[in-house]
Amino acid sequence: MASVFVYHVVGDLTVGKPELIEFCETETVESAIKAIGESSEGGIPVWRNKFNKNIIENSEMRLQRFVGVLNPLDIVAFLAKDWCLEDQEKALKTPVSQIVVPNNSLLKEVDPATRLIDALDMMKQGVKRLLVPKSIGWKCVSKKFSVLYNGRWLKNIETGNNSNNLANLSLPSSSSNTDYIKTAKFCCLSREDIVRFLIGCLGALAPVPLSSISSLGAINPDYTTIEASVPAIESTRTLPVDPVTIAVVEPTPDGQHKIIGEISACKLWKCDYLAAAYALAKLSAGQFVMGVEDNVTPRHIPNIGGGITQTNGAKESGSGKLRRKFSSRSIGFFSNPISPTMGHVRSMYRGRSAPLTCKVTSSLAAVMAQMLSHRATHVWVTEGEDDVLVGIVGYREILHAVTRPASLNNG
Repeated sequence: MASVFVYHVVGDLTVGKPELIEFCETETVESAIKAIGESSEGGIPVWRNKFNKNIIENSEMRLQRFVGVLNPLDIVAFLAKDWCLEDQEKALKTPVSQIVVPNNSLLKEVDPATRLIDALDMMKQGVKRLLVPKSIGWKCVSKKFSVLYNGRWLKNIETGNNSNNLANLSLPSSSSNTDYIKTAKFCCLSREDIVRFLIGCLGALAPVPLSSISSLGAINPDYTTIEASVPAIESTRTLPVDPVTIAVVEPTPDGQHKIIGEISACKLWKCDYLAAAYALAKLSAGQFVMGVEDNVTPRHIPNIGGGITQTNGAKESGSGKLRRKFSSRSIGFFSNPISPTMGHVRSMYRGRSAPLTCKVTSSLAAVMAQMLSHRATHVWVTEGEDDVLVGIVGYREILHAVTRPASLNNG
């Protein structure tokens, strides 16, 4: 199994990946919402402007400009603040530098010939993005020669304990290194890209993928919860880092918890951010994830902005803010339209708000397939007939599970 990780390189996974377009911290929240909606992942790296455009950056200089990764929950939590609800126009023009959580350890720049096993080790330590040069002088390397780069053995080929040196992986030194930096374009690899590659290698990884997540130790018992009766805004007081999700739970008679939904970055990826912010600020956690009555009377329609009203697709001038009807579908949870004959019925919907769950006996391959098919960053783990919540499986847990046997064999 170790050969799958040793004889493949990071560059093999960059085929078809778009060139990185830096999103600057001076851009507005409105621009960030658009960029996240168009991104291939549910979050965007945020960068500072170049210190001097005339200076050729090296790896260290480039990483110093990286701020952090901005996700949808960060934006919704910001827009749910009182002053943002009162003046949404001003809130949408706020620079993202005031929202993004600084953490430049989430990204590392690596050479395209870096072994996949080293990339996985970095991601197990908390790296979420790999910045990979897409030089015109480098082409995909077959696994037979992936331990070579330009005819030289890679410095990191030794299988000893290199965990302390992972952060120091850099571009290969050569007389043409300056030209390499000049011509290189970059792309970002996410942990989802890595897992997509791994699910195509299930045969080579056997028997690990068919083993239960429980037997592999892939269930993380440390997760964040909020009871359904608590105001949803309380979930944003301290946001979890990895994965960015909070389980909305109901207590059981025996003191355990049953999950009914989640407030997470991946669920809010392509939502109506303004509607979601209003719901986060005004509803309980249970109402937020389960839905509210869609057919509300005009006096019950919340004024999310006030001033501009939507009438047959036309906007009317007012105070320069938006007025819209809040519903579960406006958050983005629900895609099926309500039947006109059922419009008067008070309904509770689940739809896309239903949490993605698995059992402790589920195989690792099944959990990986769930995450990829739903574009999720995690799966909640339940057990028993009552589906009691016992843990969570995210990207880090998967990477630990698939590499543990390899590391034991190499050790």
